[in-house]
Amino acid sequence: MKFSFKAIAFDWAHTLVDLGEEGDRLPLEKVFACLQEKQIALPEFEVCLGKSRELFRAMIEQSRTTHREARYEEVLQYLLFYFKIPWRGKVSLQELLQVYYKEVYREREIFPEVNAVLQQLSQWGVCMGIISNTTNPVFMKELELEESGLKKYFDFTIYSSDVPFRKPHPSIFQLAISHFQLEPCEILFVGDSLSMDILGAQGVGMQTAWVNRKKEQTDIVPDYELASLEDLLRIHWVEA
Repeated sequence: MKFSFKAIAFDWAHTLVDLGEEGDRLPLEKVFACLQEKQIALPEFEVCLGKSRELFRAMIEQSRTTHREARYEEVLQYLLFYFKIPWRGKVSLQELLQVYYKEVYREREIFPEVNAVLQQLSQWGVCMGIISNTTNPVFMKELELEESGLKKYFDFTIYSSDVPFRKPHPSIFQLAISHFQLEPCEILFVGDSLSMDILGAQGVGMQTAWVNRKKEQTDIVPDYELASLEDLLRIHWVEA
């Protein structure tokens, strides 16, 4: 007997990790503190925060219709230029992004069952990858994955901030299929979002497992419904 699928592609946020209470005020305050330590002249904080929210919300709204990912690093770079902040030669954009996202990630926690499930799947020889919609820069997502202790389980990661389109656009799923070098029907996609994960993966021929921790009702029909990630291990087996 062997597990039903040769590969599993996982969503990240709300599937493998609980994001906690996300906010933009504290991360931007950390960036301001970093700049102040370097004696860099700054605008009034509330004005800068307001401009950040105005621009980022417009990018997010646009991404919902075009599926082109919003990238916060572009917003931060815009703020530096818009407010004529004299940062060049004193600090790098990457350093500021690291300050920002370390605060964003501070409350994140891997769901309790995730490590054991991924370890079991790995022992069964199931190939695994991550397909994540994210506005975060790739270098910070890779740092988050490394610090989570989960990196060893995954053959590859695909982040929407690094490719043209976000889920549910078919191109990001097709990229995963190319990485796995398998037929779509041999791959199971696991995610919490019906509109982005389930419908998107079904659109390219993958089978799907919906992580429904909140026991929500839906008219969309995934191939499997999971109360927690542990239910993955109970998906039917096939003859070897």
